[in-house]
Amino acid sequence: MDIFLIVIIILVPLLAEIGVKSNYKKYLKVKNTQKLTGQEVARQILDKNGLQNVYVVATDGYLSDHYDPSRKTVRLSKEVFEGETVASMSIAAHECGHAIQDKEGYLFFKIRSAIVPVVNIATSVSYYIILIGFALQMLKLVYLGIAFTSMGLLFQIVTLPVEFNASERAKKQINKMHLASKSEEKGVKKMLWSAALTYVAGVLASAMQIIRLVLISRRND
Repeated sequence: MDIFLIVIIILVPLLAEIGVKSNYKKYLKVKNTQKLTGQEVARQILDKNGLQNVYVVATDGYLSDHYDPSRKTVRLSKEVFEGETVASMSIAAHECGHAIQDKEGYLFFKIRSAIVPVVNIATSVSYYIILIGFALQMLKLVYLGIAFTSMGLLFQIVTLPVEFNASERAKKQINKMHLASKSEEKGVKKMLWSAALTYVAGVLASAMQIIRLVLISRRND
């Protein structure tokens, strides 16, 4: 049983990541017909939705794109920021989807933003608590550590609707503003949904890890 869980924990996120990177590399080579950079796509979508106060900036890293709600800034990796590709368009639009969620007060976005500080603290100490609990044979401490780890899973579950909704918003914005041609729409959909599905894989892997920890602790009881 342990081996089966370990395989799932390792394999599922790995396969999801391979899928995302494969689509990213494929559509990073496909130029969009309007020759719009990721920065230009983001700026157009933001302006169209009354978000002139949101900045679009380039950031270092590979697939490091994200929306920063505290600074009202869409941060795009340099390849996405400067690229005139289907991949750049899709990713830029997705991050703008988060900015629109922020503006409209999308419930799950608000919940995720609110619990981030607590989750970061809980997950950073959870495994130390579990290790100490096993070392001292204090199962109550082990279960406390597992409870803290479960907060990370809760965060991932809340993140699922946030990511899928952002992808759906991105697709609607691209279609409504006629940013992609008919031939590019398939690539846009693949990029948007493959990225969102990595979060599904993350939830599954985290759930399996918690089950594994519970089984180990019960065997030590």
